[in-house]
Amino acid sequence: MIRFESSCRPTMLMALLFAALLAGGAIGRAFATADTFAPGTPIGAATQPTVVSSTPSNGDAIVPTSTNNSSNVVTGTQVTATFTQPMDAATVNLLTFTVKETTGNNVPGTVVMDETNTVATFTPTSSALNPNTSYTATVMMAAKNAGGVAMANPIEWRFTTAAVVFTGQTSVPLGTAGRFAILTKSGITDVFASTINGSVGASPITGAAIRLTCAEVKTGIIYSVNAAGPLPCRVTDPTLLTKAVGDMEIAYTDAAGRILPDFIDLGAGKIGGLTLVPGLYKWNTGVLISTNVTISGGLNDVWIFQIAGTLTQANATKVILKGGARAKNIFWQTASGVAIGTTAQFEGTILGRTKIALKTGASAYGRLLAQTAVTLQQNAVTRPTQ
Repeated sequence: MIRFESSCRPTMLMALLFAALLAGGAIGRAFATADTFAPGTPIGAATQPTVVSSTPSNGDAIVPTSTNNSSNVVTGTQVTATFTQPMDAATVNLLTFTVKETTGNNVPGTVVMDETNTVATFTPTSSALNPNTSYTATVMMAAKNAGGVAMANPIEWRFTTAAVVFTGQTSVPLGTAGRFAILTKSGITDVFASTINGSVGASPITGAAIRLTCAEVKTGIIYSVNAAGPLPCRVTDPTLLTKAVGDMEIAYTDAAGRILPDFIDLGAGKIGGLTLVPGLYKWNTGVLISTNVTISGGLNDVWIFQIAGTLTQANATKVILKGGARAKNIFWQTASGVAIGTTAQFEGTILGRTKIALKTGASAYGRLLAQTAVTLQQNAVTRPTQ
């Protein structure tokens, strides 16, 4: 999500600020008209609302044609505008927030504000935008804040859809499970010494099944259901753990239940050497990462991998992130076991129906959320924060 702002400052100051922003890569294009400002321009008077960020961001390309949300409702890709202050929702509507093809054709849809009245979402009526098409989103000056103050300038931004039809995914909601680097239902084994950054927990099994030492958990907390957890650092909180395990199971069901996959049985389950774009992937088999695999996309893109069998990563291989892709937006839902090979580097959240095993020296930047056990052998596991 690229931040952007607007202004009606004097011409010379505007030119200087514009040049500075352009040099920093914040602006995707020049002004469309004399009074329409592109994303990235400076903010106006403090009392005047403006749009500070959007999705898709200005200049985004290869934007999905559809959105598949966590309730499995598929619509044309939603366009959002985030305001600097609460708005009068009655003034943010189809007359003031529009999406058009660059040919001028209006996209029919609906506009809804969130409960804070700071984020407006345009949802196309159609189940998909057109592929390989440029769109312009505009918020008009008639949009007003809660105090009745109008925007000083209209804001517009452009994006282009992918050349082929595919569905963008919303993130899998992890709930309280998201605070954990490792969460299991039947315990953690460990070959000393591993390094964990993020909280650790096990439930309903007793805390004695958490075989990590306090020194191995560099940041975060070790939670156990009883006083048998690792001493002296463990925190006994069965209520939190019950909720977190429940949220983990909900997240697994959510990821497994997404429909309309963009790719089915890609590579017959052998994905080493491939570059994976954002979207929903489904395999009716296991998945093998035999050589490095690249996950390429933007900061807000989401990848969901539905795997009916095992997930196996070979020794000394890497999951490589490219183009702004972030581990927090990558979800591996596996119906069978997971094995990350010796010294391999893994990225993303694993939602495992059974055991997750990291072999000697493997590392994971993500979360290990297992409905049975997690086994470690001198590993590094880091919960993503970005």
